[in-house]
Amino acid sequence: MYIVQVASECAPVIKAGGLGDVVFGLSHELVNQGHIVDIILPKYDCMRYDHIWGLHEDYNDLWVPWGGGSIHCTVFGGKVHGVNCMFIEPHSNDNFFNRGKYYGDNDDNFRFAFFSRAVLEYMCVSNKRPEIIHCHDWQTGLVPVMLFEQYKYRGMDNQRVCYTIHNFKHQGLGGIDMINASQLNNDLYYLNPDRLQDNVHKGGINLMKGGIVYSNAVNTVSPHHAWEARFGNEGYGLGHTLYVHEDKFSGIINGLDYTIWNPEVDGYIDTNYGPDDFELKAYNKKALRERLWLEEKDRPIIAYVGRLDDQKGVGLVHHALYYALKRSAQFVLLGSATSGAINNKFRNEKNHLNDHPDVHLELGFNEELSHLIYAGADMIVVPSNYEPCGLTQMISLKYGTVPIVRGVGGLVNTVFDRDYDEAHLPEERNGYVFHHTDSSALESAMHRALELWYTDREAFNQLAIQGMRCDYSWKHPVEQYVEVYERIKV
Repeated sequence: MYIVQVASECAPVIKAGGLGDVVFGLSHELVNQGHIVDIILPKYDCMRYDHIWGLHEDYNDLWVPWGGGSIHCTVFGGKVHGVNCMFIEPHSNDNFFNRGKYYGDNDDNFRFAFFSRAVLEYMCVSNKRPEIIHCHDWQTGLVPVMLFEQYKYRGMDNQRVCYTIHNFKHQGLGGIDMINASQLNNDLYYLNPDRLQDNVHKGGINLMKGGIVYSNAVNTVSPHHAWEARFGNEGYGLGHTLYVHEDKFSGIINGLDYTIWNPEVDGYIDTNYGPDDFELKAYNKKALRERLWLEEKDRPIIAYVGRLDDQKGVGLVHHALYYALKRSAQFVLLGSATSGAINNKFRNEKNHLNDHPDVHLELGFNEELSHLIYAGADMIVVPSNYEPCGLTQMISLKYGTVPIVRGVGGLVNTVFDRDYDEAHLPEERNGYVFHHTDSSALESAMHRALELWYTDREAFNQLAIQGMRCDYSWKHPVEQYVEVYERIKV
């Protein structure tokens, strides 16, 4: 099957979050299973060009309809770790993708509306006719709209769209001027509750809603998060739209790239190990302590790795630090804050605890260090307020680091409580789960994990090993995506 992935990110070339990892991991596994895959991306000035092999001009005379005329673009091709990628570079005074960053400007919705138009124009004039166009998040929500309303009349009537939503919180809201700039025209036609009209702001256009309405299949990145978005508040106003289109909506859990995240082959850790030689994990714990100047003693290390923001339950992260110390454990944090207030809070804690022998707070992100933390820690806390899928818990399981997670989103689909999960056999359980957002709930789960570590080390290690044997690779998610592709294709 020929599939074109359309996205604003693809790791490691363009990565602002988990979206980039998913786009690459999914595409790479599709290629491994014999499918033909192209990824179409914006050509940002700040992307990692050192991860692109054979970058060359693929199409140098692309004219993209926009505003009152057209914008000239060049399309570059290259390989990113074995996957074929196309990068669209507009030559415009709007300077869409030459801003030293991927997101964060007031005209982001216009930038990615243009990108969506450019993607379809490029496929149309270069005669690319994939069976499936797989679009990701709000940035590509206009692709199925334009395909159905315009490009099917220009020879693209057999293409079908799978639309994956990675985060409902960001939906690409804008005014009808975005429709006019995109040359969709007839703004009142699109400003309709059955099409692109935002469900809350009735005078606004919602790109993600457009993706849901016009795509042939829609999914989010875990089955439980699909339920939350459909029946709870996690759809951020799109619950009714998902109800209308429930027959084509599902949840498919993300996968993890085990060529990168695997303690048996990881080049960033001190000592490689697996479930059959779990005792070697201890060498990484010792190396982690040496690197972060933690005291060497028979105590568990509890870690947090990830963004410091409200989505991730930053208040509970802070509480976990002090509860760990209260229980004579050590605590390691690696993460960057998404607001000045949160950054100042943790900067003050870092200064306050700077000489503490049992704490290290690393404010920022360091890929190499993250691998060693996963390998060296005994437990990891993931107290998210919401978590569409989550990669942190999957990585920690693979590294034999027992996850302590809040029961939301993809965390529910991947972590099974040792004491209370009756849906899984004892030998299938792999961590600890709490459900409420208060500190007592977090403490309850941390207490159970710490008690097991202190009183029955053999049972704790067995729990960690059971987690290592879970298979959260891309193999199974790709099989589910291929089933979707086969169902919707002509």
